[in-house]
Amino acid sequence: MALRSRDDPDGDPGPGRARGPGGRGYEQAAEVIAEGVRGAPPGEVPARLCTVAVDLLPVDGASVSLRSDGMPVQLCASSAHAAYLAQLQATLGDGPCRWVLETGAPVLARDIAAPPHTDRWPVFVQQALAAGVRAVYALPLGSDAVCVGTLDLYRDSPGTLSDDQLSVARLVAGVMTVALMALPHGEEYELQGGEPWLSGLAAEHDKIYQAVGMIMAQLGVGADEAMARLRGDAFAHGRTALDVARDVVAHRRRFDIDTS
Repeated sequence: MALRSRDDPDGDPGPGRARGPGGRGYEQAAEVIAEGVRGAPPGEVPARLCTVAVDLLPVDGASVSLRSDGMPVQLCASSAHAAYLAQLQATLGDGPCRWVLETGAPVLARDIAAPPHTDRWPVFVQQALAAGVRAVYALPLGSDAVCVGTLDLYRDSPGTLSDDQLSVARLVAGVMTVALMALPHGEEYELQGGEPWLSGLAAEHDKIYQAVGMIMAQLGVGADEAMARLRGDAFAHGRTALDVARDVVAHRRRFDIDTS
């Protein structure tokens, strides 16, 4: 039930179309969101919301990344393709997600192939275009004072979000923030009979820092340089930083001074 953009000549408002905070369509969007997460365990709610965002908006993918030292942590995505785009930004250390995390301001890039986006993120734009992306809308998660992550929406054709659609996107981001804040942590979740919701995610992210430590030892460089080498190797071979980190930790990839 994707919403059509305002400049779509066939954009007849359907039953799910948002009409702004005071309109019935906005209320229906809220109902769709509520239905989409109803009955989901807390740890599954963010992924459900990514799927709902794709259903409600004229986008082809959605992902959520959390702020972390070194590089963002991809939490969830609506598809493998959306997950790859989130990992791409983490690997490059650049792109709309990183921009939002640093500034706290949303990015609404209707066509990443046009300035100023080609100047702001030239490498990300090149890779994203190769992956079939033309528009990216990235919204901050958190409060005005603290940005804890981003909701990134991807589209395979250029276009803007109408005011109504942007209202829905912000509604999803707001619900996503509440969901993240409500997630049980550590012992609280273990007492409920489950594992900490971030355990697997943290384990994967820890591999990156374990790999950085190994690269530091192999090359005799500092942490920033080692992270740059890891990212550079991933980019040079068309892989994600996490993929290369797994190889380093498993001793399938070694960084030597003359071959790094």
